[in-house]
Amino acid sequence: MTAVLETSAAEGHLPGTTGYRRVVVALFAAGVATFALLYSTQAILPELATQFGVSTAESTLSVSLTTLGLGVALLVAGPLSDVVGRTRLIHLSLTASAVVAAACALAPGWPALMVLRSLQGITLAGLPAVATAYLREELHPSTHARAAGLYVGGTALGGMAGRLLTGAVAQAAGWRWALAAAALLGLLCALTVRVLLPPSRRFAAAPAGVRALLRGSLRAVSDRGLLALYGIGGCSMGALVAVFNTLGFRLAGAPFHLGVGAAGLMFLVYPIGSVSSAVFGRLADGYGRRTVTPVGCVLAVVGALVTLPSSLPVVVLGLALLTAGFFAVHGVASGWVPARAYAGGVSTGQAASLYLFTYYLGSSVFGSLAGRAWTDAGWPGVVALAVLLLTATGALALLLRRTPALASDRTARLAAHSERAGPVAKGRRAGLISGRLVLSRSRRHRSP
Repeated sequence: MTAVLETSAAEGHLPGTTGYRRVVVALFAAGVATFALLYSTQAILPELATQFGVSTAESTLSVSLTTLGLGVALLVAGPLSDVVGRTRLIHLSLTASAVVAAACALAPGWPALMVLRSLQGITLAGLPAVATAYLREELHPSTHARAAGLYVGGTALGGMAGRLLTGAVAQAAGWRWALAAAALLGLLCALTVRVLLPPSRRFAAAPAGVRALLRGSLRAVSDRGLLALYGIGGCSMGALVAVFNTLGFRLAGAPFHLGVGAAGLMFLVYPIGSVSSAVFGRLADGYGRRTVTPVGCVLAVVGALVTLPSSLPVVVLGLALLTAGFFAVHGVASGWVPARAYAGGVSTGQAASLYLFTYYLGSSVFGSLAGRAWTDAGWPGVVALAVLLLTATGALALLLRRTPALASDRTARLAAHSERAGPVAKGRRAGLISGRLVLSRSRRHRSP
């Protein structure tokens, strides 16, 4: 039994240890900072449209250009992290992002604000590019899905905090102070991460050079399971952003007539996403990712349809269901990508970057398209766009159910079941799990 425990410790931080708690809390705080800054303008889009005299579609560019900059930068940040290390890139990203966020609050005009928001996306790329890869490397395999769910929960709370904070401050003091408050939140989170995040213990630098990068990128797009996961990220994120980009405009008009601050309260549904991502992460550890992902898709579709009636309580209910379903899907998929990539011998940093590139590309393209849908067809047009994207997400999730699992997926699930089992069951399974771990290492075929 002692040998088994030593083997488990060598595989990464286990729940209940100081190292595990520091990793989870630090990445939770980093997720809060990143997504608070990323979506800091979303709750104040009507305010920005009024102050700068731009249209609804133009105002959504303050979100879409940021996510587009982030998506493009991820293509570089992921491979870069494979060479320079995970923690160094995380600290640099959070610090630079807080500085750029402060500059956004001082922007002299709309073009300058758009340039700074694009730069904001680039500086924010460091954390999402490496977070799931860092978790896979530093934590025990039995905890990967639940830890990814907790990280995504931090991103959900960050998105909510940024929107609520800027909405409330903008109502009281204007958009500049709102963006300054978001910058302060980002700085506080960056300091927290600097103190808590443990250095990488199991990171192995990848070969540098253009040839190695191209070879790794080609392998990252050659697996149909990874391609399906990339599509899930882009379509599901596009649906969520389509709804929330146009929500403020709907609530500002009849029959709701809500101000910026009151409309921003709708983002209080985001803690449901935090809970959902954590719960579905645990379910994925127990029942498999292929089983729980379609459930999240169905939940999100139902939520989008429930927002159609012109009743504020019903709209809030629909937003809650949509948020829960989205974060269930994203929480599972984002942790699935590095696991499958590692199993197939693909760079986890590059695979995670490609997933997030399509994720934010979907946000940029469909978030802006939602502004056009709102102008042309009102809220039913926005919902139709969201349901179409979520249906595509569900189709890809069903495709993954027919995609063969790789060996390490079964190994990780055995480890997860062993962690939850009693001492007797653990003892009976320990030899089988350890043997499979050793066998999977020798084959270099550790794949979910």
